[in-house]
Amino acid sequence: MIRLESLSKRFGGAVAVDDLDLAVDDGDVCMLVGPSGCGKTTTLKMINRLVEPTSGRIFIGGEDVTGVDPVVLRRRIGYVIQQVGLFPHLSVAANVATVPRLLGWDRQRTHARVDELLELVGLDPAVYRDRYPHQLSGGQRQRVGVARALGVDPPVLLMDEPFGAIDPINRDRLQQEFLRLQSEVRKTVVFVTHDIDEAVRLGDRIAILREGGVLEQYAPPAEILGRPASPFVADFVGSDRGLKRLSVTAIDSAGLGRLPVVAPGATMADARRGMDAADAEWAVVVDGEGTLVGALSRADVNGGGAGDVTGAMTPAPAVVDSGATLKDAFACLLLHDAGWVAVADAGRYCGVFTPESLHAAIRRSVG
Repeated sequence: MIRLESLSKRFGGAVAVDDLDLAVDDGDVCMLVGPSGCGKTTTLKMINRLVEPTSGRIFIGGEDVTGVDPVVLRRRIGYVIQQVGLFPHLSVAANVATVPRLLGWDRQRTHARVDELLELVGLDPAVYRDRYPHQLSGGQRQRVGVARALGVDPPVLLMDEPFGAIDPINRDRLQQEFLRLQSEVRKTVVFVTHDIDEAVRLGDRIAILREGGVLEQYAPPAEILGRPASPFVADFVGSDRGLKRLSVTAIDSAGLGRLPVVAPGATMADARRGMDAADAEWAVVVDGEGTLVGALSRADVNGGGAGDVTGAMTPAPAVVDSGATLKDAFACLLLHDAGWVAVADAGRYCGVFTPESLHAAIRRSVG
C-alpha cells in the first residue's frame, strides 16, 4: 500500500500540492488526473523523493520512507516517464538490466530476468535484446521502459504520462498491454495522465486534482462519472460522462430481454408457434447444455419448409460475453441490423440486449 499523509509541496510562494491525503491499496492502479499545473507529476516525484516534500509523510508498505536514503528507495520503485529515458548507447538488454546490475546480480541471473521481462511486455528477446533504442518504434521503446521499471520486481510502479507521446493506434495497444500486464503482475501503480478516458479505462480509482494541488475527489471510475463530488469534477470529466460510464458498467443479466428459445431438433412449426406467441421476429436455438448454437429470423421460419430448425438456422447476428460492458454491447448493437445482441457466458445463452433493454440499462447506470 502507498499512503500519503498531509503531503504538501511549495516552490517559493507557490503551492504545488496542498495537504494531500491519499491511499492506494496493494495491487491497485491509482490514476492522477487534473489540469496542467495541478501537482500530478510533483506528487509522483515526491513518492520516490525526486522532489522532497515541504511537509507531510509518505508510507510504502507501512514504512515511512520520508527519511529513507532516496537512492536506495528508488531502486525499490519502478519509474516510467513519457519520453522513456532509455540510455541511447546501451542495448535493449543492457537498458532493462540497469537496476539488477546496480544491485550486483550475477550475469546468468540478470540475463534470465531480461529475457523474462521482454517476453512479459511482448517483445521477443531473440529479436530485440541486442537492438538499440534508435532501432525501435515509439511503442517498442515504451515497452522497454516498462520492462526496465520492473527489473527487480518492485512492489510499486510510478508512471508519468507513459503513453502521452504515442500515436492513437499504438496508444490503444499499449493501454491494452498495460491492462494485460497488470492482470499478471498486480503492482501498486500511481499513474499520471491528462486524459480522463485513459484514467477511466485503466484505473481502479481516480484522484482528480485542481489547481494548487487540491484533491477534489478520489473514487472508482464509475463513482467519479456517476456522482461527481463538485462542479469542478463534473466539468473536468465532461458532459458526456454518462457515455463514458458505459465503459465501466458491466452487463446486468437481470436486465436482459428474452427471445423465444427452441431446441436444435424442434420443427419449423414449433419455432413459428413460439415466435407468434411472443410476437417476435427472431428466435434463438439453444441446445440441452444451454449453449447458443444459432438463430432464426421470421424469414427463415416462413421459408424453411416443414423440417427441423437445424437446416434453416444461422449464427446469431451478434454475440457479446456476459463479462462485457454496456459500451461493448452498445457498439455491437450499432454494427448489426438484427436489432438485438445475444449475451453468452462461455457460450451459454443468457439473454439478449434489445434497444429497449439497453436504454433501460444505460439509464440505470447513470442514475
